[in-house]
Formats: sequence, structure tokens, C-alpha cells
Amino acid sequence: MTPITVVEGRRLALSNLDKVLYPATGTTKGEVLHYYAATAADVMLAHLRDRPLSFLRYPDGPEGLRFFTKNPPPGTPDWVRTAPVPRRDEPEARQVLVQDLPSLMWAANLVVEFHTHQWRQDTPAVADRLVFDLDPGPPASIVECCAVALWLRERLAADGLSAYGKTSGSKGLHLLVPLEPSPSDDVTAYAKALAVEAHGAQPELAVYRMTRALRPGKVFVDFSQNAAAKTTAAPYTLRAKGSPAVSAPVTWDEIEACGAPSELVFLAGDMEGRIAAHGDLLAPLNDPRRAHPLPAG
Repeated sequence: MTPITVVEGRRLALSNLDKVLYPATGTTKGEVLHYYAATAADVMLAHLRDRPLSFLRYPDGPEGLRFFTKNPPPGTPDWVRTAPVPRRDEPEARQVLVQDLPSLMWAANLVVEFHTHQWRQDTPAVADRLVFDLDPGPPASIVECCAVALWLRERLAADGLSAYGKTSGSKGLHLLVPLEPSPSDDVTAYAKALAVEAHGAQPELAVYRMTRALRPGKVFVDFSQNAAAKTTAAPYTLRAKGSPAVSAPVTWDEIEACGAPSELVFLAGDMEGRIAAHGDLLAPLNDPRRAHPLPAG
């Protein structure tokens, strides 16, 4: 029998709680749900709320079937809010909003990575944050990503912008910048210009073109996730990898000191202590006082 749990007045059927999702660590689905409910919810919801979501679903674990979905899954409860996100091929399209603990736990029960747009549902295609996805091409690793991140931090600071970092939860690093609301096309253009500059300043380390042949041993400075249609792995989401790795906020001291990839790998079990020690390192992203205008030109 599927257990029924009441979360803030909403009835949820939580299924297959003993199912092992991450064989490398023996992590079960019940432990995944506990991570979202007891560890991540308070800090994570601030980064999900009002942002239409896409899901990478992996119901049988990272080694099983994985599929990406933008539309609300079949059986979505009527109390889970959705927002219109028109697409060329689907003018009536909608996406899920995770606004509270019940909707977070409903989505987590589907076994998903949470991916968000850089804009909120009331201002489509008007971004309030900028993102760089720093993706290393082997044998480069997150160590090289940190070197590129430090250059980007200084370059952004020269334009009056503050950057905050998190691990991707995979191989790389994400930089995020709070902005006063700006058209997504303008944010993308600015991010591309800085990616080109990063390549010019560190040609042995950074590339801005997606061409695979250019990427071995270098860091791809991916600016494309600023496009209105794109999404990025949300802070604190678990990733569909071999272990329950988290897209975890990190300090600039940690980025500066990183000398080995293992130093910036954080699993679900690490996060309670990190949150207790640091709070939400990405809280400035949701503080309008920290947002600055996108530089002109």
C-alpha cells in the first residue's frame, strides 16, 4: 500500500520509499524525500518560488530511464500551481510552479532534477539573474572552472555586478548574478560578450564556442542558459548522477582554494551541516537590494 502523508494540509501519496535510487551510496527514495523535506526546503523554496520549472525525471535512478519534461506531468494535482509559458510549437503551454512544501514534496516524489528559468512567472523573458555555466572538457575539471570563475568575478565587479557560485552537482560550476529586471535577450548578449572576453584573456583555459573539438582541456563558458527558453539546475537540487550530488552553493574562499575536484563535491548528507554553518549563500540573489542594472552596451 502506498503511504499517504499530509503535508501542510495536502494529502500526498509517497511511493516506493525503500527503492534504492543511488546504488553507489545505497541512498533510497525515502532518504531523497527526507533531504528535500528536512534539509533543503527552507533554503531551496526561495529559489524555486514563482519560477516556472522543467524537470529531468529519473524514476529508476540515474542508471535508468531519464527524460526531460517541461509540461506538467500527467496526474498533477489541481492544487499544484502552473504558469503559462508559451512556446512556438505550444502557444497554450504551461509549466509547474513549486511554491510551497507540499508542491516541493509532490515533485520530489516523481524523482526529478529541478531546473528553473532566470525569470519569474509574472515577467516572462525579463530576467532578474544572469548565469554562467562553466563546463570543463576533460582532462580539465572544476579546478579549472574555479580559475575562470575568479576571472569572471573580477570582470563582473568592474561593471558593478556581484557574482555568487554553486557547484553544478556534476563536473562544473555555476556563477549567478542578481540583476534589476532586464530583457533576457539583453542579458544573453552581455553574458556572451563576457564569455568572449574570458576566452581572449585566458585562451589556454576558456572557450566560448560550443564546438566539441575546441573543448578538451578547457572550460566552456556557457552563456546560453540566459536565453528566455532555457533553464538551469536549481540551487540545492539533487542531480541524476552516480551519487546523490547536490548543486551546492559555495563560498569564494572555497573557489579560490580548490586544488582537487573532490574538494567541491557535496552530497545530500553534507548539506545539513553546510546550511547550518553558512545559511543560504545564494540568498543575495533574492534580495532586490543586491540587484544592479545590466551594464549598457
